[in-house]
Amino acid sequence: MKKSLLIIGSVWVEPNASAAGFRMLQLIELFVKQHFNITFATTAKKPITAFSLNSLDIQEVEIQLNDASFDDFVKNLAPEIVLFDRFLTEEHFGWRVQENCPKAMTILDTEDLHCLRKTREICLQKNRDFSLDELKKQDSTKREIASILRCDVSLIISSFEMEILTSVFKIEADILYYLPFLLNKIEVFQINKWPSFEERNHFVFVGNFFHKPNVDAVQTLKNHIWKSIRKQLPTAELHIYGAYITPQISQLHNPKEGFFIKGFAEDAEEIVKNAKIVLAPLRFGAGIKGKLTEAMLCGTPSITSTIGAEGMYQNLPWNGFITDDFEVFATKAVELYTNQIVWESAQKNGIEIINAFYDKTKLEQPFMNQILEIQQDLEKHRSEHFLQSLLHYQTLQTTKYLSKWIEAKNG
Repeated sequence: MKKSLLIIGSVWVEPNASAAGFRMLQLIELFVKQHFNITFATTAKKPITAFSLNSLDIQEVEIQLNDASFDDFVKNLAPEIVLFDRFLTEEHFGWRVQENCPKAMTILDTEDLHCLRKTREICLQKNRDFSLDELKKQDSTKREIASILRCDVSLIISSFEMEILTSVFKIEADILYYLPFLLNKIEVFQINKWPSFEERNHFVFVGNFFHKPNVDAVQTLKNHIWKSIRKQLPTAELHIYGAYITPQISQLHNPKEGFFIKGFAEDAEEIVKNAKIVLAPLRFGAGIKGKLTEAMLCGTPSITSTIGAEGMYQNLPWNGFITDDFEVFATKAVELYTNQIVWESAQKNGIEIINAFYDKTKLEQPFMNQILEIQQDLEKHRSEHFLQSLLHYQTLQTTKYLSKWIEAKNG
């Protein structure tokens, strides 16, 4: 008999619009391969760019926030596993799942540590260095760590974030699972089809502009980096692509300076594959960056920041250059753009990184084995983690009644 999985999404799945959507589709496809009956539920309004989960025989359901209708829905569905997309969905619906389906295994897909990204943004705005002490002070940190502790397993996408959770917050490793992007191995036949160094043109940036680090990165390119590159490469162009372009990004469009705001990319892979270099000067953020793995999958070298490359390559050489200095960034961009030997070496580094750390054929089965092992003896797993039951108790006394108050007020 098929096992049932309920995914509670924070948004609809848009793999062409964001790395988070790309990641969620990977997880969905993995559970589809394991023959789960899957239901995807979310409070968000469905955009026209959403992926059709019905095409994978997945039931799509719109649910309401702070509404008892969810209780009946989840009780009737009776899922054996519930996967929360980011900690906010666990905050909103975790207590309802616990009340109505107490035997359902709960998985939190963190996507990235939101508290880490938010703390870095605060530090950048206040012009001070990020520190772990600052991270510990934030309310968002306390909320996210509590959410992780309430769930049976949390999926962590970055090796750097695994280290923070285990060494700084002392979270036990058996309720965490390191699961980066699940990608196809780069094969020789694909490499042979890539456009060569001579066939490629221009610099490119691709990102979802609902995501604040991407807005800041494009502004950084415009205000601190591009003029220096353009001065040395007067015919070069920078093409900015992404979903949900904001007015503040649109107004940066300046063809005379070779700075082009292109808008949503129908086929980002094709664009990146024909570009010479991906630029990503990310000054805050967390997790691992879809734009940088996409660059590697397309054979396109990249230049990024320490935060951009964080948790992505371990001890292997980067797919280009990593620097937080704007002048060095521009200098390395010109070098990579003009030096074929350096460019081809960077491309090879990207191939090695993908094949070493993101090959889904190596990652999928061990993950499923771990999930099914925990699910089969869930009571024992939970008995070993007192904090989980403690936090569920506290949550049921606080979030539950706040939600019910909102529900009553709305009624």
